[in-house]
Amino acid sequence: MDLTLWHNPRCSKSRQALALLEDGGHAPSVRLYLTNAPTEVEIIEVLTRLQIAPRAMMRTGETLYKDLGLKDADDTALIVAMATHPILIERPILLAGANAVIGRPPEQILTML
Repeated sequence: MDLTLWHNPRCSKSRQALALLEDGGHAPSVRLYLTNAPTEVEIIEVLTRLQIAPRAMMRTGETLYKDLGLKDADDTALIVAMATHPILIERPILLAGANAVIGRPPEQILTML
């Protein structure tokens, strides 16, 4: 199975998720999504895999979320915001085939294996 982890090495939960994968003998492709930001199309594809609304994939506690006034934004605006400011994307996200899972808690990624 082809695995890709949207990863932020500065995030302890993201590091834990990567360690769980590696400890289980998996070598996922790692996408440093803060420096290699996903496009709006990629975000829509991941949302489809996750089967969730855009806000559920966002870090709503981020100061930037509040600063941008996203509380009442529609789905399109949220997707644009994530593509423009990838720090708003919840992490980590594991992509596996046609499926995906947000690693909150990190052990959640094990449901994909």
